[in-house]
Formats: sequence, structure tokens, C-alpha cells
Amino acid sequence: MQGGARLSVTDLRRATRHPVDCPVVADHRIHGDLPMRLCNISANGFMAQSDVTLDRGERLTVRLPEIGRIEAHVIWSADGRAGCQLERVIPPDRFTRMLSQMKPKARIRPRG
Repeated sequence: MQGGARLSVTDLRRATRHPVDCPVVADHRIHGDLPMRLCNISANGFMAQSDVTLDRGERLTVRLPEIGRIEAHVIWSADGRAGCQLERVIPPDRFTRMLSQMKPKARIRPRG
């Protein structure tokens, strides 16, 4: 019997997402170095904006603060944005350190 939880994509997508505004460079097999801007991130994935249209299933290697290079797979893509799942879950302590190095995205608070 193998150990460890086997999470479905649905389970992974329920992870807490943190809004960020962080430029990164992804390595892409066709486009080479691909500038992207992370919009939100969780311990197992992110949403990014890019000028290049990415297709579902494509593989990227991104360079994240504190983490370094990590592979990600495109789960969805629409309107210049892509949702990607990381190849492995970032441990909580390293994730916290990584977030502290990223610029948080300003949230608009409703008046009233």
C-alpha cells in the first residue's frame, strides 16, 4: 500500500489563494523565457497573466522567490490568464517565507 494522500484537481483547487502582484519568468519549451505576472498563488498552484496564450497541459518551469525553480502544468487558460498546478506542494514554512517576498495585491474595500 502506498502512503500519502492522492488529491484530485478539485481538492487542490480548494486551497487558500493569496492575491499577489509578482513578476516571474517561466521557462517554456517553445517560447523560451516567458515573462508572466502572478495574480494569486497557493501552496499547490497559481494564476498568472501572460502575453502568450498557453494551452491546457503545457508544462512550465517557474522561478519563485524562496522556492527557486519548480515545474507547473497549465490546468486552464482564458483571456491572457492561465491557472497552473505545481508539480509538488510547497511546505507551509517555505510558502510563508515566499509570500513575505511577494508584493500583495491591493484589495478594494467597499465603502459603507
